[in-house]
Amino acid sequence: MLMFLSMVRFWWFGWITDLYVSPKFHFTYVGFEWVKPLGNIGMHVLFASVAIAALCIAIGFLYRIASVWFFTGFVYLELIDVATYLNHYYFVSLIAFLLIWLPAGRFYAVDTRIWPKLRCTQVPLISIGILRFQLAVVYVFAGLAKLNPDWMLDAMPMAIWLPAKSHLPVIGSLMYHPFTAYLFSWFGAIYDLFIVFFLLSGKTRPMAYGFVVLFHIGTALFFPGIGMFPYIMMTSSLLFFSGSFHQKILARLPFYSSETADLKFEYRNISTTMMSLLVGIYITFQVLIPLRYLRYPGHLFWNEEGYRFSWRVMLMEKSGAAYFTVKPKSGEGTFAVNNREFLTVLQEKMMSTQPDMILQYAHYLAGEYAKRGIIDPAVYAEVYVSLNGQHSTIFIDSRVNLAEQKFSWKHYSWVLPYKK
Repeated sequence: MLMFLSMVRFWWFGWITDLYVSPKFHFTYVGFEWVKPLGNIGMHVLFASVAIAALCIAIGFLYRIASVWFFTGFVYLELIDVATYLNHYYFVSLIAFLLIWLPAGRFYAVDTRIWPKLRCTQVPLISIGILRFQLAVVYVFAGLAKLNPDWMLDAMPMAIWLPAKSHLPVIGSLMYHPFTAYLFSWFGAIYDLFIVFFLLSGKTRPMAYGFVVLFHIGTALFFPGIGMFPYIMMTSSLLFFSGSFHQKILARLPFYSSETADLKFEYRNISTTMMSLLVGIYITFQVLIPLRYLRYPGHLFWNEEGYRFSWRVMLMEKSGAAYFTVKPKSGEGTFAVNNREFLTVLQEKMMSTQPDMILQYAHYLAGEYAKRGIIDPAVYAEVYVSLNGQHSTIFIDSRVNLAEQKFSWKHYSWVLPYKK
């Protein structure tokens, strides 16, 4: 239901046009350069179909078809432009993938009224366990990511963000106090690291969920720009409650029919060994992907190599300014690039601090200026970046022709070392 409302929200605020139709250029992921927007009508139809699929999943109508379509459509939307990446969109993509294979839509669902044989009252524990594991990955890795000097010792970026909330009644004056920034930082780290373990225990679960609600409501109020993330985490955390708890909630809803018969769902055509292997592979990837940053040299927050898909939520304040110049092969003349001619405000903001996006944009500029008659254009960039309140510093080697650099997962040696 949250995803249905999220899709409607994009329609309501005109974000489909702003983010997917209006931009002349879109930043792509390595290996997914073929993913392109579908035009004005196509994008609106795609959003509408994903919204309908989300609603079908919620009510359990044509569940399997709806889950496949939602996953496919939603992931396609997220692959169109790196500039729109958010951690909770990645989380939704993973949950959508898991839902394809899980026996949802078997109890309180429209499908069970159309096809009664689908109905079951019990499912293998792994069906719920894998979802709990995915949620635990988000929390635990978000907590581990906060165990860095900037967050724990300098209370950054909270010390930068909180003074902007000084207008709040009663507590506004506290936002300038260093203690408040440290309180937010340390509590956030402790919460992320341990909340899952308290949710797993039946004795501490109700109180722990109270903390979940309070924490994420506070996050939504203090940082409204974080979008749907707090609401997704509040609802997803209900996965830790028992089946009887959820049945009590369902019993209050229309068309609920209790079932006393022991109707067990069993995975057919797949052995226990194969099931364990597939689950093990999935779990391994979910653990390794957030750790891939370890194979890159340099400061993670500076280079951002391995930063995405690692559950690093609101960990830094980073801003940049990027100036591009294009030179013909002959070396005669220099063309200063007006970024607003090619990028939206959001795209320019995101690009100016992330090396892979800077490189993609440089390649795009080379192609555009080649169309304008410049032979073998070279593209150079002078980029200045500020990280967590530090002075703005030169970010990349401005002598490197970015048009000749390869776009890949490898380390970009032309990014200058971080100096605090």
